This record gives sequence, structure tokens and C-alpha cells, in this order.
Amino acid sequence: MIYTIGGIKGGSGKTTLAVTLTAMLANSGRKVLLVDADKQATATEFARWRTDTKGETGFTSVQLADRAVRDEVLKLKPSFDDIVIDAGGRDTASQRAALTVADLFIAPFAPKSFDIWTLELVTQLVDEMRMVNPDLKAYALLNRVDGNEKDLSEAREYIKESGILEVLQSPLHERKVFANAAASGLIVTEFKPKNEKAVAETTALFAEILSITEKEMAS
Repeated sequence: MIYTIGGIKGGSGKTTLAVTLTAMLANSGRKVLLVDADKQATATEFARWRTDTKGETGFTSVQLADRAVRDEVLKLKPSFDDIVIDAGGRDTASQRAALTVADLFIAPFAPKSFDIWTLELVTQLVDEMRMVNPDLKAYALLNRVDGNEKDLSEAREYIKESGILEVLQSPLHERKVFANAAASGLIVTEFKPKNEKAVAETTALFAEILSITEKEMAS
């Protein structure tokens, strides 16, 4: 399965989601490739920090850009169970190349922020990429939620109305532990002291993504 994590605006938690998904897939025993297609290269830094902390990443990490994202991913696909592409937060040639080969696209949005107003641009991007990759499945993740249930509910409805993105039912709330864990090359399910709420949310999201993946593979 090829997952692309991307969007149009930076700062919504795309890299955190990409490395978390990568590590959780690897921790479940799958052979995973993390592709850093973002010029900021934060996912690559995470892999380095993870090696410093754990001695190894548990997955393979590469940096690719532009057309090489598509070409190299297609070459490497037979060697891995899953590929996770961190496509960054801009409409770039790298992100578009990633979406031509992706099975599942996940775009994080933060409710009650400028993130949600980029929805039209994201849906337009998905619509255009489906002309090349008609089987592309696209989901929105409500991320960095501040606890305001009204904002969360309104954001869900706003995204649903687009008719392009489906909304993942497992949001992630704004918690410092995500950044603290990442700074050590860890994800929240590995970090100590354990934050029960963050672990529960992350585990629920991972289970939901796996459920979607299993349905797609069976169809």
C-alpha cells in the first residue's frame, strides 16, 4: 500500500502523521519505506534522531524529489509491504508525482484555522490527480484539535460537503507530547512518560487507517 501524506498548507502535522504511520506499520512487523519528498526534510531528520535514540529506525528512509518520487517509488514498491510518502505542505511537482502512484491520500487539517480554508485547493488537487490516478482514495484528518467540539463538528461537515474527501473518524488533539516524542525520533506510543490520551487517539487512528487499507485491498 502506498500512502501519501500531504496538503496545501504547512504546519498542520503532515510530517508527524507520516512518521507516526511509518513507525506503527514497522512496529507491527511490516517492511516499510518512508519517502521524504518535502524540501524541509523533517522526516529525514526524524529518522536520524530515531537512529540516535534506538540504534536503528526499523524502516528504510529515502529522500526524493519531483519526478523521481514517482519513478523510484514504482521501482521500489515490490521490495516493501508499505510505502509512506511525506509530500509536504505545498502544491509541488513532488506532491503531484506522489499522488500519481498513491493508493491512499491523507490531508491533515486543523479546525478553526486557515487550514480549513485551504480545503478548496486540496479538493481541486485531488480532482486533478484522479484524472491520472482514478483509484486514488482521499481522506481528511482533523489534527491539532483544541478540544472545541463545535469547531470539530463544523469542520467535519464542511469537509464532507466537498464531496471529494472523506473524513477520518479518529481526530488527533493538540498535545505537546507529539513534538516531544518526535524530537527523540519516537512516536507517542513509544515515548515515556506515557500519555494515555495521545496513545489512545493514535492507536484508534492507526486502526482506522488499517481498516480502510484492508477494505481497499479486498475490493
